[in-house]
Amino acid sequence: VQLQASGGGLVQAGDSLRLSCAAPGRSGRLVSNNGLGWFRQSPGKEREFVASVDWRGGNKNYANSVKGRFTVSRDNAKNTMYLQMNSLEPEDTAVYYCAVSRRATGSSHREDYNYWGQGTQVTVSS
Repeated sequence: VQLQASGGGLVQAGDSLRLSCAAPGRSGRLVSNNGLGWFRQSPGKEREFVASVDWRGGNKNYANSVKGRFTVSRDNAKNTMYLQMNSLEPEDTAVYYCAVSRRATGSSHREDYNYWGQGTQVTVSS
């Protein structure tokens, strides 16, 4: 399964970014019935959960640190998941990874995901 994360960049505190995670071609057909998730990792820290969405896009979960600021969604017709990030803070600086869950639901646990994208860098300056 191939996942392509994009949309990262350098922004100022308070700005917004939208990340995308595409599963092209056959990969999209393979993940359409699976939950998807976003994780992030900053230097010296472990990869942490950000948000997840179930296969239909109806059930979403967020880390407390991003709740109310980030919104996860998916468009199964385009085989793409999104992460809308508003009111960005310097603490959000990290490499953001998308991943495919082993199940139809999303999860906050890394071990529940078996395919990972390459990551996209988000840098928020103060």
